[in-house]
Amino acid sequence: MSDITADTAVAPPRPAGARTLAWLQNYGVYAAIAALIVVNIAITPHFLSTENLRTQLVQVAPVVIVSLGMALVIGTEGVDLSVGSVMALATALIPLYLGYGVGAAILVALVGGVAVGLVNGSLVAFVNVQPIVATLCLFVGGRGLALVLAGGRLKDVQNGTLLDLGSSSVAGIPLPVVVAGVLTVLMAGVVRRTTFGRQLVAIGGNRTASVLSGLPVRRVLLLVYVLSGLLAAVAGVLATARLQASDPSSLGLLMELSAITAVVVGGTPLTGGRVRVLGTVAGALLIQLVRATLIKHNLPDSVAQMVQAVIILGAVYAARGGTGR
Repeated sequence: MSDITADTAVAPPRPAGARTLAWLQNYGVYAAIAALIVVNIAITPHFLSTENLRTQLVQVAPVVIVSLGMALVIGTEGVDLSVGSVMALATALIPLYLGYGVGAAILVALVGGVAVGLVNGSLVAFVNVQPIVATLCLFVGGRGLALVLAGGRLKDVQNGTLLDLGSSSVAGIPLPVVVAGVLTVLMAGVVRRTTFGRQLVAIGGNRTASVLSGLPVRRVLLLVYVLSGLLAAVAGVLATARLQASDPSSLGLLMELSAITAVVVGGTPLTGGRVRVLGTVAGALLIQLVRATLIKHNLPDSVAQMVQAVIILGAVYAARGGTGR
């Protein structure tokens, strides 16, 4: 009988409680979505109607897009509180530059998101400011700047080409949903197939070791926050087109909390070192289903926010128990 080496030794079985928590971390979000769908089919009239499903998907698309960027940031053990303000900044910039063409207005809005990401990333990567502090500055200042640019008031957007971004379809699928789907595939590929993806996961797992190993930690961190800002700006453009108005006072409000919830519920730990792209999308869908279910049964959105808080606590507890971190 041969000796059992460290490479071939079988790990001792984990207690049943730990296995349950690990299962919840990996698959709980999908089980919750399935349960909510079953409940809604039973109690919510016209839940499976094409119109309702289309509406739910269009509403969740910006959350998915922002959450993808948030997942990258949290994967590096960071957080981006400025994403809602970036959406507000994007919607404020669009009317100012529509006179130069839709392409120019969208480009300026996206550049605004990248600029915010550069500021956040520079503070985190080069000045060593804690991510929550660095992004809190633009959480407050970004929306303030947006309100100044918009003159503190809502503006109607009448450009037909821009509005088509929020109302047109591709093969019967709403364009915002298509954009969210394409970005999901791209982000999944980046995380799983690229050197950058492996580096950001390694940095989140152990930044000190990553520095000592010669990884370009600062460059990766900077790019992660730039991508988060860019994706938030994309969400802001699509939301503006769907709402047919520029409203920096309310657009993107509390979006950072929805994005963090989607990421954590989807199985990406706040301690970093892992990014679950599909889980993040599922987390966003779960949030939308919870909110839509409560609203359709005449419960206020404040109740949905309280339920969201409970979901966060449950996800964090499962993550700690499931990983032991």
